[in-house]
Amino acid sequence: MKYVVVLYDGMADYPVPQLGGKTPMEVACKPNFDSLGKRSVVGLVKTVPDGMKPGSDVANMSVMGFDPSIYYTGRSPLEAASIGVDLKDTDVTLRLNTVTLSDEEKFEEKTMVDYCAGDISTEEARQIINTVGEHFGSDIYKFYSGVSYRHCLVWNGGTTDLGNMTPPHDISGKVIGEYLSKSENAAELIRMMKESCDLLKNHPVNLKRIEQGKRPANAIWLWGEGKKPALSPFEELYSMKGAVVSAVDLLKGIAKCAKMEAPEVEGATGYIDTNFEGKARAGVQALKNGCDYVYIHFEAPDECGHRREPQNKVKSIELIDSRVLPIILEGLKEYDDYKIMILPDHPTPIATATHASDPVPFMIYHKNKEVAGVESVNEESAKATGIFVKSGVELMKKLLEE
Repeated sequence: MKYVVVLYDGMADYPVPQLGGKTPMEVACKPNFDSLGKRSVVGLVKTVPDGMKPGSDVANMSVMGFDPSIYYTGRSPLEAASIGVDLKDTDVTLRLNTVTLSDEEKFEEKTMVDYCAGDISTEEARQIINTVGEHFGSDIYKFYSGVSYRHCLVWNGGTTDLGNMTPPHDISGKVIGEYLSKSENAAELIRMMKESCDLLKNHPVNLKRIEQGKRPANAIWLWGEGKKPALSPFEELYSMKGAVVSAVDLLKGIAKCAKMEAPEVEGATGYIDTNFEGKARAGVQALKNGCDYVYIHFEAPDECGHRREPQNKVKSIELIDSRVLPIILEGLKEYDDYKIMILPDHPTPIATATHASDPVPFMIYHKNKEVAGVESVNEESAKATGIFVKSGVELMKKLLEE
């Protein structure tokens, strides 16, 4: 038996006025997804446990069958593991975004213009992080560059008791002052964020981006604190070899910590310009190489939700349907039996531009055990089936049951 999970990050939504009061899932033309849905088990699953924040870290771990209440130690340690940082038990890591803030003189009065600095390129961001590291780095604070706007700070001997270190994508378009931690433990981190504005204002990368009409990466933003991950090996938990295909360090970090394969895909970006076909082919190849379970993750719907781009969110769903699913389904034809599960990890509603904890629709297709499903898979049709799975771990059990 082969198992494939196609994860549309942040795909679920609320009705969107710009889409005629429908959700992106309802509007999107997704014939391959819906064709499977007609012959599949469809329902809702609660991927975010009560009391936990609906981040992609918690939700994706949940969908993969890792109980976040047991294994979750923070987001940034997973990203640090992905980029090869060897963490000590005494280390605390923080996610570092390169962001665009407005130009008010007083730091607290600035607005979060863009949590990703205009989707800055990895090479441009590397130069920014090098400068930040040269200025703020020490034996206590070490900076590591990642992909695009996503980077990492490792704090030797740090603490996770930092008060409210707000994710920048939660405050798009808002004045940042009330979202800055007031904890004394976070004072040095806030100082670095504040001083980064002067440090980066006239950085050559930013001057060039402004010349080109792009948003500058004129500040750093720290959040997502955590300690060294403690994931059990996926194969030990589920008695099969697994792989994760993703553009983002978070998912690669989960794979690395769980001792799963994580093939690199050239041109994988985490947005609607990603190498869709390359990721699909990497998933099919992982199956050929002996993996029984492949988790193929697409960040694009989530990014479009954060950016309040309803049309692009619809487009991202359609691109995965037309450019990914045909390759996967063709690759699975050589196997006597297989299951394919399609779902988001959490909603990223256009209306709020941030994550939500609502249950999300899922679809499980079993080649040798087709069932009557729904005409089109979306939030409402999934709810109407009456099938509700209470956790990601239970969903994993449902996927693996005969």
